[in-house]
Amino acid sequence: MINTSQVIVDVALYQNGLRVAAPSDISDQVDKARSEGGFVWVGLAEPTKEEFDHVVGELNFHPLAVEDAVSAKQRPKIEDYAGLTFFVIKTVFYDEVKSEITTGELLCFIDKHFIVIVRHGEGSPLTTVRHDIEQHPEQLKIGPFAVLHAVIDRVIDGYTTIAAELENDVINIETKVFSGKRKTYSQEIYFLKREVIEYRHAIEPLLQPLQKLISDTFTLLPDQLRPFFRDTSDHLQHACEHASGMDTLLTTVLQADIAHVQVRQNEDVRRNYRDWE
Repeated sequence: MINTSQVIVDVALYQNGLRVAAPSDISDQVDKARSEGGFVWVGLAEPTKEEFDHVVGELNFHPLAVEDAVSAKQRPKIEDYAGLTFFVIKTVFYDEVKSEITTGELLCFIDKHFIVIVRHGEGSPLTTVRHDIEQHPEQLKIGPFAVLHAVIDRVIDGYTTIAAELENDVINIETKVFSGKRKTYSQEIYFLKREVIEYRHAIEPLLQPLQKLISDTFTLLPDQLRPFFRDTSDHLQHACEHASGMDTLLTTVLQADIAHVQVRQNEDVRRNYRDWE
C-alpha cells in the first residue's frame, strides 16, 4: 500500500472563495466542484510516479503531464495538455554564507475545477501562500488561476529578496577590489559571477511563459486577473534587469582586478630592475 502522508502537503475544496468541508477522496472533491461550483487545490511534494498516480490518477492527466509532474530540473514553460494548462516556475534560494544559489521547481496543473501544484526542492516559497490567499475570498472566488497568480507573485518576491542579497555581495567585492590592497580577488569574483549567472538562468526563462499567459490569445485566464499578472510580469522584468546589471558590473570589477594585478606586477618589475642597477 502506498503511503502518501508525506507527499500530500494540503488538499482543500473552495466554494465562493471559502474552504469548505469535502469528501476525503480528491476525485470526489473535484466531482463536487464540477457539479456544485468551486475548485480543488492540491499541494504535493516530490511525488514518485506511483504516488502521483495514486493521489490524482482519477483526474485522468495526459501521460506527458504525469511524466512532467515527477521530473525535476525543468525550465519555466507553459503548455496545454488537452485543456489542462501546465505551468512551470523555478524557485530560487541563496545561501549567503556560502554565496551559493540553489533552485527547485513548482509544476502547476490548472483546470477549471482544480489546481495541482507539485513541488520539487525546498518548500519555503509556499509556506504561507495558502493561508494568505484564504484571507481574501474575493480572490479565491475567481478560481484556480487566482491561486497560480498568488504562487507566482510569491516566488517573484523571493527573486527580489535574493537579488538584494546578491547585490550586497557584489558591492562588497567591488569595495575590496578598489580598496588599494595588494591582493587579487579574481577567484572570489568568478564564483560570485557564476552564482549570478545561475540566478539569471533560473528567472529569465519565466518571462516568455508569463507573457504568453497574459496575452489576449490565452483565453483561459479570467479577465479580472490580467492586471495582476501584468503587474507580476513587470516585477519579473525588473528582477531580470537587476540581475543583468549585476552580471555586467561583476565583469567590469573582474577586469579592474586583473588590471590592478598587472599594474602591481609592472611596478614590482621596475622596482626590482632599479634595485639591480
